Amino acid sequence: MSRSSRRPRVVIVGAGAAGSLTALHLVREAGRRSTAVEVVLVDPADRWARGTAFGTVDDRHLLNVPAAGMSALPQDPSHFVAWRRRHGRSGDTYDFAPRREWACYLDDTLAEAIGQADGVTVAHRRTRATGARLLERGAAVTLADGGELVADAVVVATGLPAAGHDWAPQSLRDSAFFVPDPWAPGALDVVRRSRTAPTDVLLVGTGLTMVDVTLSLADCSDGAHGAPDRVVHAVSRNGRLPHGHAPALRPAAIPEVDDWGSSLDGHRERAAEHIAGVRRATGDWRPAVDGLRFRLATLWGRLDEDDRRAFLARDAGAWNVLRHRMAPSSDSTVRELRRTGRLTVGAGEVLDAEPLPRGGLRVTLGGRALDVGWVVNCTGPRLDVRTLGDPFLDDLLRPRDGRALATVATAGMGVRTANGRLVGEHGRPDAPLWTLGALRRGELWESTAVPEIRTQALALAADVLHAVAPFPRRLADGSLVPGTHPVARPRDPLGLPISTTAEAAAAYNTGLERVMRLQSGGEQLIREATQLDPGFAAAHAALAMLAHEAGAAGDVKASLAAARAAVRKRGDDRERSLVDLVGRRVRDPRRSGARALLRHIDEHPRDVLAVSAAVPTIAFSGIIDVQRDVWDLVERLAPAYGDHWWYISLLAFIRQDQSRFDEGGLLAESALSCEPSSGHAVHAMTHVLYETGQHATGREWLDHWVAESGRSADHRAHFSWHAALHELALGDTEAVRRRYYSQLAPPAVTGVRALVDSASLLWRWQVTTSAWDPTEAVPPVQPVLLATDPELLDRPGTPFTALHAALAHAAAGDVARLHALAAWCRGATEAPTRRVVASVCYGLAAACEDRWADAARTLATTLPELVTVGGSAAQREVVEETLLLCLVNAGDTDAARALLDGRLDRRPSPLDDRRRDALSLGTGVAVDAGAGVTA
Repeated sequence: MSRSSRRPRVVIVGAGAAGSLTALHLVREAGRRSTAVEVVLVDPADRWARGTAFGTVDDRHLLNVPAAGMSALPQDPSHFVAWRRRHGRSGDTYDFAPRREWACYLDDTLAEAIGQADGVTVAHRRTRATGARLLERGAAVTLADGGELVADAVVVATGLPAAGHDWAPQSLRDSAFFVPDPWAPGALDVVRRSRTAPTDVLLVGTGLTMVDVTLSLADCSDGAHGAPDRVVHAVSRNGRLPHGHAPALRPAAIPEVDDWGSSLDGHRERAAEHIAGVRRATGDWRPAVDGLRFRLATLWGRLDEDDRRAFLARDAGAWNVLRHRMAPSSDSTVRELRRTGRLTVGAGEVLDAEPLPRGGLRVTLGGRALDVGWVVNCTGPRLDVRTLGDPFLDDLLRPRDGRALATVATAGMGVRTANGRLVGEHGRPDAPLWTLGALRRGELWESTAVPEIRTQALALAADVLHAVAPFPRRLADGSLVPGTHPVARPRDPLGLPISTTAEAAAAYNTGLERVMRLQSGGEQLIREATQLDPGFAAAHAALAMLAHEAGAAGDVKASLAAARAAVRKRGDDRERSLVDLVGRRVRDPRRSGARALLRHIDEHPRDVLAVSAAVPTIAFSGIIDVQRDVWDLVERLAPAYGDHWWYISLLAFIRQDQSRFDEGGLLAESALSCEPSSGHAVHAMTHVLYETGQHATGREWLDHWVAESGRSADHRAHFSWHAALHELALGDTEAVRRRYYSQLAPPAVTGVRALVDSASLLWRWQVTTSAWDPTEAVPPVQPVLLATDPELLDRPGTPFTALHAALAHAAAGDVARLHALAAWCRGATEAPTRRVVASVCYGLAAACEDRWADAARTLATTLPELVTVGGSAAQREVVEETLLLCLVNAGDTDAARALLDGRLDRRPSPLDDRRRDALSLGTGVAVDAGAGVTA
């Protein structure tokens, strides 16, 4: 078949975790793009998805990451957990599965993806790659079996190098009782079967490899191979064991590192402060280390070569002990083995080894000798790729025609790349060669765990496919050119072409990314883009949309007029559609404007501003009132976004809204690992923590995020409101008071945020706390009402704002305005406002007049339909809290207890526990809710 007529071919050298994840994402991405491609995995292993890390067949060898963190698909963090459940294993997200299970899972996932992708094939050549050479187009990979594979792109996925044993004296290397590689097939079996030599074993190295080997050798359950009197001795230069994981999963505390500087000394100091601060707040250092992991590539990239080498010499060992932790069950077993004397751990160096008469070795360790049957190398992989003796890597590093195809990174820990594409000796990434995983350690440091590798594999797949089968691109004049054409329009952060200059595009993209992260200052940067290019239609339309939909500062009419004038001169179909829908939204937001917005999203699903305007979030009220319709819209956008952090953030909120809290939390973690400043992901995580009763953790984690990655977050009042809910649930009203006056009281918070966050908090504070304890004073609501537009209070435009206006009037004890608002709601066009919010107004008015039984009956009828009003479960819960108070004051303690029992079944809450106990003791409440919230 001629080169021009065949499908593009991608050769992946290595079929372990990195190579198989790359193949998986190439197949999935090619399937999404309807791109025919041929993938060839080159590896002598008998099956893909095994490799050194996951090739073990011993079920005692566990993953050192919980199942929740081991999905092959970043956009579906429960994928591995669901696979385990389907195969009869535990469905616990915090379970630490056997490593061989994950190999089977990746194997199955790749095979399934191949079956679903038309035009995509995957072949496995069971041989070694020995070299590569560049062709006029593409490259050729030479094979150990004498063949050669011509490829359009080559991915080097050789994984972790073999274990190094340069530390071993020659007398030990020459011994038959030395195991240089414990992962070689059968290596540990021969140790366990030893009969005549001493039963004790020496392990050199005290990291995770040592833990796995110890678990295999110390297990006596197999009578044929077990040695109940065997003692395992483990030594290393420092004698440090890995720490264990925490008993339960806690969210990572990600630091903001913008001001950490670029020196190793500065990094050390700030990292120590970060870890100490998180430990003080949470009682545990692990969330701090887990959060720091997400910033390592950034921090490593700031260090010069001298500082990087100094880190490797002085800090790497200590970091690895904290970062690479044992599964809790392994930690427990190791502790028990040490307690019973069957495992010793210490510092030491092997100086010599001499054979014993009946087999085994007498090993000299400093000033002592130790008789053992075997010495097992557990020191881990070699650091420098130049010393591996791998013919393929050696060939990439070999100078040819004055240049090498690859150059080494720091200390030889892999190779230099430009976002995964190999940088040759000439300093440019123009060869069709990519890499990922362990070979990027020198430039990323943290690059060997599955969470990092899967993200790299996904990005690499998109980059490779763009190189070998690029989409056509459209020029500013509208004409289509091949995807490799050098002159084409700039693109926005989601890859959509925009008709503007490169300089204006840079400002617009930065601004749009800030909007996507829920950070302040986005509209100013987009306005700057219109000043750089007054004919930038999409930027003018964005300003009009942000002002109209999200309440941003700006002149809607002026921006819309400028957008219309600009798009007539220069713009594509998407930009014309965007300008048109903004106009329709301004003119008729709930009918033709809503239809135009949904039609635009159907045609241009990656237009993030349009999607933001459609989906209710912190920043946008949204156009969809029916909860399931919101879910359906976000779900069907999945093919357009893949694993993009912004989409995953939205999906995380949807999952928690569906009460799929484990998935919501995992998605939020996944998004934050890519973009720690994602306000949408943080919002989702706060709801997960609240709805699952993790109130102490929720408050601590949220306060940390606001102080670190959320420093420039917009809508900070809403995050403060969430933290205050945790404090109310904990019964810490003094903390609520401090937070209210410092973060939620006017003039710090005004407008719709004052209504939705501050006023609703004051009413909730009253009905949950002060109404049960007359000594608990709640701050006055009047300043909040004065800081809110009267239109919002008396003529609200949406069911959601109408509900919160009712809460504000109830907090003021203003029965007259509640009745007036109810009359306004009865005349509204939206059914939820007419039917639900009007009834809530009557119920609240009855409560303010101490007509408790009437209030309880009215509010109870609203609960089944309250979801149609919009907002989150946490926001709507205030109505249920009010109902509880009414039931108690009406004397219906049985119904009140049943309501509390249902909530406690759903999630733990110290506040609900105390109220349930009070009801059981017959304690009532003694406060007049109609008096309003007063000082």
